[in-house]
Amino acid sequence: MHLPVNLQLIGQEVAIVWDDGLETYFGFEQLRAASPSASNQGEGDILGNRYGGDGPKTFPGVQVVSWERIGNYAIRFDFSDGHRTGLYTFDYLRHLAGPA
Repeated sequence: MHLPVNLQLIGQEVAIVWDDGLETYFGFEQLRAASPSASNQGEGDILGNRYGGDGPKTFPGVQVVSWERIGNYAIRFDFSDGHRTGLYTFDYLRHLAGPA
């Protein structure tokens, strides 16, 4: 697992520098749409039924207003629309960035 060594809000993007030197950039709307929260993605029960995740899929004008590192595995972003429940694991953020 790679770790972020620097995270900054630059313009309308979150910029992350990783411990292997890779730099990734995420638009605020992209991050909000990709939130791994149950309210955004839904969640399944043991029978495979999916609940939730039926809200909006686009978030025009949303901003990242702050962020917090959660232990040694995730980042929680606070968005201007009040959303703040998704924990973006470092592996998930690297996956969102695409192939290195």
